[in-house]
Amino acid sequence: MDVRLLLISLLLGLSRAQLDGNECTKASAQSCGECIQAGEKCGWCIDKDFLKQGEQKSTRCDEIEALIKKGCSEASIENPRGTVSVNKNQSLTDRTKDGVKLKPDQITQIQPQKLTLNLRSGEAQTFNLIFKRAEDYPIDLYYLMDLSYSMKDDLENVKNLGTDLMAEMQKITSDFRIGFGSFVEKTVMPYISTTPAKLLNPCTSDQNCTSPFSYKNVLSLTSQGSQFNNLVSKQQISGNLDSPEGGFDAIMQVAVCPNQIGWRNVTRLLVFSTDAGFHFAGDGKLGGIVLPNDGKCHLQDNMYTMSHYYDYPSIAHLVQKLSENNIQTIFAVTEEFQPVYQELKNLIPKSAVGTLSSDSGNVIKLIIDAYNSLSSEIILENSRLPEGVSISYISHCKNGVSDKGENGRKCSNISIGDQVMFEVAITAKGCPSNGKSETIKIKPQGFTEEVEIVLNFICECACHKEGIPNSPVCHFGNGTLECGACRCNEGRIGRVCECSKDEVRTDDLDANCRMDNGTDICNNNGDCVCGACECKKRDNPEERYSGKFCECDNFNCDRSNNKLCGGHGRCECRKCICEANYTGSACDCSLDTSTCLASNKQICNGRGTCECGTCKCTDLKFQGPTCEICPTCPGVCTEHKDCVQCQAFGTGEKKDTCKEQCNKFILVKKKKKEELPQPNDQPYINHCKERDANDCWFFFTYATKNDSTVEVHVAEELECPSGPDIIPIVAGVVAGIVLIGLALLLIWKLLMIIHDRREFAKFEKEKMNARWDAGENPIYKSAVTTVVNPKYEGK
Repeated sequence: MDVRLLLISLLLGLSRAQLDGNECTKASAQSCGECIQAGEKCGWCIDKDFLKQGEQKSTRCDEIEALIKKGCSEASIENPRGTVSVNKNQSLTDRTKDGVKLKPDQITQIQPQKLTLNLRSGEAQTFNLIFKRAEDYPIDLYYLMDLSYSMKDDLENVKNLGTDLMAEMQKITSDFRIGFGSFVEKTVMPYISTTPAKLLNPCTSDQNCTSPFSYKNVLSLTSQGSQFNNLVSKQQISGNLDSPEGGFDAIMQVAVCPNQIGWRNVTRLLVFSTDAGFHFAGDGKLGGIVLPNDGKCHLQDNMYTMSHYYDYPSIAHLVQKLSENNIQTIFAVTEEFQPVYQELKNLIPKSAVGTLSSDSGNVIKLIIDAYNSLSSEIILENSRLPEGVSISYISHCKNGVSDKGENGRKCSNISIGDQVMFEVAITAKGCPSNGKSETIKIKPQGFTEEVEIVLNFICECACHKEGIPNSPVCHFGNGTLECGACRCNEGRIGRVCECSKDEVRTDDLDANCRMDNGTDICNNNGDCVCGACECKKRDNPEERYSGKFCECDNFNCDRSNNKLCGGHGRCECRKCICEANYTGSACDCSLDTSTCLASNKQICNGRGTCECGTCKCTDLKFQGPTCEICPTCPGVCTEHKDCVQCQAFGTGEKKDTCKEQCNKFILVKKKKKEELPQPNDQPYINHCKERDANDCWFFFTYATKNDSTVEVHVAEELECPSGPDIIPIVAGVVAGIVLIGLALLLIWKLLMIIHDRREFAKFEKEKMNARWDAGENPIYKSAVTTVVNPKYEGK
């Protein structure tokens, strides 16, 4: 959506969904079946009178709410919904190892076992699958071993594997079977030496080895561990030239030959033991083998006979066959090849990798650990889905842990007896081309139990079965009247199949689609089909063209506040049809007068008229939304003071003209002001308090009643000020003068004391600072005068 379109949508109040349309109207469905396949929200109106003139047949298809707004009743809307029904729902097996012995087909670990889904296009159907690991569940284990020369020491340890492994597995299940197979390599160059001597003994002359072979089923699955030991102890090592082995050929035959191997519908484990890598699809070209592996069983006398004819299988091919046959693979490989087989494990579901010691001494522990790891994880997988069908999972595992997406398929850390649940949702988009039912299956990887789900597709409405072929309503039988509309026969078109395709573009028919010679065909708002206008659809499904010549629409009416018809009406043929209490070309004029009521409950305070919900004041002194504001007017109390005074007391400025000027209200006298009406008695009332010429206060109330009469209540008792009391005034003045005098004396006395103290302190300070000479009085003069004779020489 560009900026201009977004701005237009904001101005018109339209959402993005409205501008983009919806999947129902975009489908341009011509029948109920096509409509319900367009989306889960789509419905089809079967009301014969639903379409307005000029509207296309596809207008019957829209979202349910939109159809109801257009006038189609809910009872006339075809809207089939999908369903889920359970056909087989056996209870989960709940038993202990020491309990009753059950056959494998009597054990149930997943519930329910069969369902039927009726799918409506776009509508998800959800159901729950419950899985519970049964105790003492049977196990089949097939040990597939590399017998190339490097595995010589490993073979010695495997010879006693049967009884030892049987003893360990008895701790897990009482029903355990074991089998053994071996492989080396394709029996062609350059994988082995084809010289006669090397074909007899591929090892060195001092080593006794058996002839090379691709794959050999040594022992089919058996519950006799001793038999396993006897047959394996007779096996001999063989040899080949290159390092990678032909193990994939062997794995493929083990997977696709269930009868020869003896697989039961129980837990199937394949232990693949090797100390080397593997060949895969394409490597066969080195030996001139170009035919891809066919994924079929080719065992004769327990030997794979087509290794020289078919290439090695690809990893994807192996994954498919292992999954189809519910085989869980355990790769027991040496540490050197751990990284290679770890990558292979990531590609093969329900597989594990264990590190094999150099002599396979730890193989039993490896198998037990790998089995516990595999069996503790439940992963759901489904068969190939039909076209247009999707599936999603939500897991509800132990301890309230939930997940969705790809992780919604699995739960981990599942112990025996634990129960988990998966919420499965299946959605169809449209109907398959053949319209037939489909069957899919869901199962836990590595388990033989599965859930069968039958998918039925809702491709037609219920009213389709009630269609009337060659109905006279459809222009003399040129169509089938179905779901309120005509489904035309081949070669016929039009709302009622009234026209042949050959007649669509004739000039005579086009003339019927013009209002007059000066207008466009269908006013350029539609197409002329069979001499009748079929109006175009708008991007916004709420907007429609209509009319015989598509001259009408429901979106080009007057607007108010950026809303079509002010939001108070509907647009029909470019004119607003207003709701009750609204009028005007844009339905923007309200007839409701409640917005004009003043505080005294009068419309516009009795000083204006209410137009379109707004007051227009006729008295120019008043203004405001209800004509109650008068900036230049005195208050009600001041305005009526003189009239109240002259009527109640015969005084005031208007006492001489009281009858002429003061007859606009009814006067009611009360003795005291307490008897005057209170606000609780009359909500809209003014309480007044005014002063007369004698400075006396008089009290009255002013109220306008609903009939516009004014009522004034006056208290006859006045509140006049009393004369002054001289004695207290004189006594107060004298007392004030005396007190003021005393206060002044006290202040003077206080100042004098402060001054004297300061002078005394100053004197004391000067006295302390004086410096007097005690030996000579500065003002003393001695009475003795000594005169020295200058002539006296001291003789």
